[in-house]
Parts: sequence; C-alpha cells; structure tokens
Amino acid sequence: MSNAMNAVTLERRDGILIITLNRPKANAIDVATSLELYAAFKTLDGDPALRVGIITGTGRFFSAGWDLNSANEGEAVDADHGPGGFAGLTEYFSLTKPVIAAVNGLAVGGGFELALAADLIVASTAARFWLPEAQIGMLPDSGGLLRLPRAIPARLAREMILTGRRMEANEALALNLVSRVVEPDSLLESALDLAETIARSAPLAIAAARDILRQTEGLEVEQGYKLMRSGAIPSYRTMLDSEDALEGPRAFAEGRAPEWKGR
Repeated sequence: MSNAMNAVTLERRDGILIITLNRPKANAIDVATSLELYAAFKTLDGDPALRVGIITGTGRFFSAGWDLNSANEGEAVDADHGPGGFAGLTEYFSLTKPVIAAVNGLAVGGGFELALAADLIVASTAARFWLPEAQIGMLPDSGGLLRLPRAIPARLAREMILTGRRMEANEALALNLVSRVVEPDSLLESALDLAETIARSAPLAIAAARDILRQTEGLEVEQGYKLMRSGAIPSYRTMLDSEDALEGPRAFAEGRAPEWKGR
C-alpha cells in the first residue's frame, strides 16, 4: 500500500515501512518536509505491525540537505524543524524501531546527516557523501559534527567538516560507514534484504539493543556494563522479562520459527 503525503511517500511491505523523499530536483528539505518526514518516522514508531524503516530518495539525489531556496525566502538558519529535528530523524532519540538509509545518490549536508542518523546505510555506487556547510557560512549541526567523528576516523571526519571533502561509496564501504555498496537497480532490494533479516528478530531485543548501543557509545566497556546492569535502560529489563525471551529458546529447541509477540 502506498500513501503519498506531499514530499514523502510511504509504502508498507510485510512489516517494513519504505519512506521515500520525492521533492525534485534535489530532495532538499525545508521545515514542512522535515515535519512530513517526522510524521513518517512517527508512523513507523507507533504501529506495532511495522518493524523496520527504510529511508531513500528519488532521482540523482538522496537529499541535498537544507533547502537553500527556502532559506533565501526567509526560513531561518535555526528554524524549528519539529520534534524529530532536521529531516524528522536527526534528533528523534526516542525512536524504538531501526531505520536503514538506502542512499541512492548524492547525500549532501543535511542529507548526509539524515543518513548518519539511520542505524545502517546501504549505498548505491552513485552515492556521494559530503558536508559543504562551512563553505556557505554554516555548520553541519544536525548530526554531522557529532555523528561523523564516531563513524569514521576522527581526523578524516574533521577534514570533511572543515574542507567539504567528498567521499565516494567505495571509500565509505572501506571505512565501514556503509554496510553495502550495490548497483543502483539493486539498492532497494539490498535494503529490503537487511530489513527483512532484522524483522525476523525479536522486536524487544532489537529495541533494547538499539538503546544499549546508543547509551553506551563512547563509554569504556566496564562503564558500559555498569550502565546496562544498573536498570537505567528500561528496554533491557523489559526484554529480559518478556514472553519473547522464553519463546526464542523454546522455538529453537522445537526446531521451528519463533512467534514473536513483542511482550
């Protein structure tokens, strides 16, 4: 089923929500588009039947980032892009479902930051990544400054931020910034393959894993253990106490696929 909003199209496929940014010519993002994207991610988050989201674009661009035409028409540099931050995802920290960015082309500025906010990135061979903000008098403050140095070597991240250096898909793969690089006509299929694999796992385990990864990032291993065991990450305890935690071993012992209930 497809549902066209304005700049964003939603398609459901067996528990996977495909979110497509379709705003020619460059899939640039203004406040209204950020709000549409947030509504899409909110749909993913709130629907128990949905397990994984995929965000992708149309045409030559994944996204050119902030809509400079809107800026020229008066949209403020520090405009409120809604509860999920720029592009609806970059500050959606309470999202409980994983998101895969299927980067079909140029991911520029805020478009790159949107991809960085996803859990996994699958890239087309046509994908290119760069942060040009400093060259136009701004900063990549929707995640580029914070996420990129955690995703690739910090010195290289600094070079990209300070110079606008571009990164091609194969370099991104070599640096583990992206999970896969595929030909353009295989991009969505590859992203769906990853999404379907994730969707076969227990939903509470996926939610807990995402929370633990996010909240322990940057901590020493011992500190991470202390935080995880402290009870400060409720989704971890929820997973441990769930029916699904019993169902998994039972299904394995019985030689059948588990039937997850999400409780």
